[in-house]
Amino acid sequence: MTRVIETFPHKVRCIDPVFIPMPDGTRLAATIWLPEDAETNKVPAILELIPYRRRDGTVFRDLKMHPYLAGHGFACCRVDIRGSGDSEGLLADEYTEQEFDDACAIIDWLAHQSWSTGAVGMTGISWGGFNALQVAARRPPALKAIIALCCSDDRFADDVHYFGGCLLTEDAMWSSFILGLGALPPDPQIVGDRWREMWQGRLDATTCWSSEWMRHQRRDAYWKRGSVCEDFSAIDIPVYAISGWDDTYSNAVPRLLEGVSAPCKGLVGPWTHAYPFLGEPGPAINYLQEAIRWWRHWLEGIDTGIMDEPKYTAWINDPHAPAPFYEEHPGHFVAEPSWPSPNIRENRLYLNRGALEEVAEVGTSMILRSPVTAGRDCGRYGGYGGIVPDLAVDQRREDGIGLQFETAPLMQDIDLLGAPSVSLVLTSDAPQGFVVARLCDVAPDGASTLVTWGVLNLAHRNGHEHPQAVVPGEPLTVRLELNHVGRRFAAGSRIRLILSNQHWPILWPSPTMPTFTIDAGISTLSLPLRHAPANDVHPTFAPAEIATPVQMIELSSEAHRRDIAIDVGARRETITLTSDFGSQQLTDRAIVTSACVVDRMEIVDGDPLSARLDTGWVLGFKSSDADTETRSSVTLTADAERFRLQWRLEAYERNELIFEREGDEWIDRDHL
Repeated sequence: MTRVIETFPHKVRCIDPVFIPMPDGTRLAATIWLPEDAETNKVPAILELIPYRRRDGTVFRDLKMHPYLAGHGFACCRVDIRGSGDSEGLLADEYTEQEFDDACAIIDWLAHQSWSTGAVGMTGISWGGFNALQVAARRPPALKAIIALCCSDDRFADDVHYFGGCLLTEDAMWSSFILGLGALPPDPQIVGDRWREMWQGRLDATTCWSSEWMRHQRRDAYWKRGSVCEDFSAIDIPVYAISGWDDTYSNAVPRLLEGVSAPCKGLVGPWTHAYPFLGEPGPAINYLQEAIRWWRHWLEGIDTGIMDEPKYTAWINDPHAPAPFYEEHPGHFVAEPSWPSPNIRENRLYLNRGALEEVAEVGTSMILRSPVTAGRDCGRYGGYGGIVPDLAVDQRREDGIGLQFETAPLMQDIDLLGAPSVSLVLTSDAPQGFVVARLCDVAPDGASTLVTWGVLNLAHRNGHEHPQAVVPGEPLTVRLELNHVGRRFAAGSRIRLILSNQHWPILWPSPTMPTFTIDAGISTLSLPLRHAPANDVHPTFAPAEIATPVQMIELSSEAHRRDIAIDVGARRETITLTSDFGSQQLTDRAIVTSACVVDRMEIVDGDPLSARLDTGWVLGFKSSDADTETRSSVTLTADAERFRLQWRLEAYERNELIFEREGDEWIDRDHL
């Protein structure tokens, strides 16, 4: 049960707005929480720099978090990125050099405030986790440590754009959200009469960012910039990397532990894309106290003992039935002294005909040709968590239309911790295609729960930088790594591996439907088995605590749906995800905000070129003179050679259309 804390060791002062000057004269809007006595008892500063509108977007989590930390002796500075929220300037893309320059200038500004000790930390989740890592690699002198949550070290291979060398439909969904969000105006209560001028500037600069992202379909310089995995040695300050197994960014935590030579800790819980004190599925933890221990150690030089604890703390999910969302995952934390861990050993199994076995049985050829609707029940790539029904459901249908391999019933419980991998020897009859591997836990009653999955675009078999078409009929040896996982398989259950070569609507289909031939007894599955040491430790965390949430009145409630329609006659399958995040009146700042998104994915059986994605947001913002709404939409289709990207933005004031812009372009497919 989450506790609301109203009294802290220090009384908290909130300063809003604060306009931080950049070297070029642009002013960035910030909110700062700090102890009331900070002028006489100086404190370290903690920066969060993101574009999600601090006063009406992230305020729902910010007020639960930043005043709590301030009440324990820190200054927390939440800044709107240039061109977002109430900040001046324009926002052109993710993770630009301008963003990094601004971050370094903000850090220097914080270090020289009259209430500051000169030590600065940086933190954030998602975008804020990315730029915390990226700015750490810039080495601004005052930045002493970071906490990076739910983010990635690799912008190409492990973000919302491409995965395994395949195009994610999440790319277009994400750009639709940014299209609408970036077109909202600043708050007249903060910027005054110039709000219309600033708003018009944002509208006039409108573009759909997918246009840029889809023109970089391989790992080129565009993606290397900002991918800290290109040079882990550039990060020479302590890093605390945190994520959850139901998030899409959990892989980065063990990679950072392995790659960063500076002091580094990792934590992965059962959560989706959320701070651990808001973690869903639960159990949520008292992350804010964990963060305080980290900041005290590295910003104040106080030995809190946090660095004496295990390097990697990871949740092991207990077996559970498949469901589209969970309130809580059963399981427990385990502690690893290092990563890679001496407690993890590889268990190799051969892909025999229909079976996973320790001894190879060769001599049989197996054919894989998935229907284009394969993947329907595998959930969404970037889930929201909570009550949103976007996780994977029972996999029995998916398993039945794939190529299955499974163990005999397990004789005892086993734990996996790490990244399973599959080594395949196959031939394809087409120059393009990808292979998907899913690992499932099959209960004695037959229910199949998705545990982890991975994919490889066969053109990227030798790396993502220089794709090479497949030569039909030529044997290929490929390796694909599945997402990291922490999972217990119970005695009596079976481990099932399923191969497919379609994964709609998570991945955009290849232009043709390839057929793969795989010989039994040659390919293998490697499982990272955890063998608990004699002194095995199960770390525990206190229940979550938060500061007082923002004062608000719920005007309309949150509601979510996932609908599947199958037109048997037309052989058309349509999946519609509707998420209405409701409308709220923020009474302490006279703001009304609302948000709703509809994602619609359609495909015709047997025709990969029929794939169509329509995604659109409606975002509302009202404050003093502003009564505004933006409506964004992105549509993605393709023929055999090109993608077609269509987008539209509409801006309304007092229900009157005052701005519209649209785009329609064709983008060549590059081995996709």
